[in-house]
Amino acid sequence: MVSAEKSNLLGLSRAKLKTLFADLGEKPFRADQVMKWIHQRGTTDIDAMTDISKNLRQLLKEQTEIRLPTIVEDYASADGSHKWIVEVASGSKVEMVFIPESGRGTLCISSQAGCSLDCSFCATGKQGFNSNLTVAEIVGQLWWANAKLGAYSGEMGRPVSNVVMMGMGEPLMNFDNVMDAVDIMMDDCAFGLSKRKVTISTSGVVPAIDKMKDYTDASIAISLHAPNDELRSQIMPINKKYPIAELIRSVKEYMASLPDRRVPVIEYTLIKGVNDHRQHARDLAILLKSLPCKINLIPFNPFSLSDYERPSGSSVANFRQILQEAGYTVTVRTTRADDIGAACGQLVGDVVDQTQRSERHKKRAESRSGKVFDKTDNLAVMADRV
Repeated sequence: MVSAEKSNLLGLSRAKLKTLFADLGEKPFRADQVMKWIHQRGTTDIDAMTDISKNLRQLLKEQTEIRLPTIVEDYASADGSHKWIVEVASGSKVEMVFIPESGRGTLCISSQAGCSLDCSFCATGKQGFNSNLTVAEIVGQLWWANAKLGAYSGEMGRPVSNVVMMGMGEPLMNFDNVMDAVDIMMDDCAFGLSKRKVTISTSGVVPAIDKMKDYTDASIAISLHAPNDELRSQIMPINKKYPIAELIRSVKEYMASLPDRRVPVIEYTLIKGVNDHRQHARDLAILLKSLPCKINLIPFNPFSLSDYERPSGSSVANFRQILQEAGYTVTVRTTRADDIGAACGQLVGDVVDQTQRSERHKKRAESRSGKVFDKTDNLAVMADRV
């Protein structure tokens, strides 16, 4: 049997492994054993699984494999962060980023090669879209990070304590694979991450959020980035299909389905002259009044195909103060790994674009003389002057 026809054990959840072993006439506990070998011990050699009989190992080698995506480049930031370039089966290259902090290590994972959406402030979307990543290609990023950071060699206990699906792609546009991947990440026989420490970030794919409660209890972050539909539709085209009211309704229902009292994180990228004015903050405070949440402000990180600019420190501080005075818990994301092009919104990889979007953006960047966004049309600017 050729390799392409074999099941990749790396991407099988416990439920799917149990089905595999049932088909082989084996007991369900074999699934637990295999998961521990792969995800906790870092084993990619079936013959090394010594608590499994030799006959079963031979059968597994004939019908299955453990196939990882390929790490092709490794960049280290001056601040201790790492970016790895991962080649997937489609031939595209995606990026994952590890950010160490006091008491935790966060891994930002990609779910698509490119992105099927086209948010104006995100470098990934400018590359167009090639393919969804498989479960193994998503989980493989976490496996590789643990391997590179010494978890399997005993150098570090658990370098990755938090996972955020905030890399390349819209996770909920690759729903089934992301749900299975998150399941493996949180499985006690695999990586054993807490449901509070695995976060799915979405631009607002409402039907998928509505489905999530039947598949996972992972945490959720919402890429909002504007306090009203008019502005959000300009910078995030998905809003034209799923406006803010629908999005908030969907998020409320998902949070109500969880057994504990968690709140979503509202992600808000601050772009100079676009959505960073005081009136935007006031409007945002009103908009989110009925949704218990935390707000994470992200100063825009520039990239070559965008004319957007980073807001001033005073704009960020004023925005934060207004929200805090309205009673919200607000954090400002510290820019990390920008020296290796791995800050939030900068991930680009190398995507074999099937949409031709990347070429259109390049031509537009070469030909335009003004800004992409005409801030004279922004009514909040005028409101701030009153």
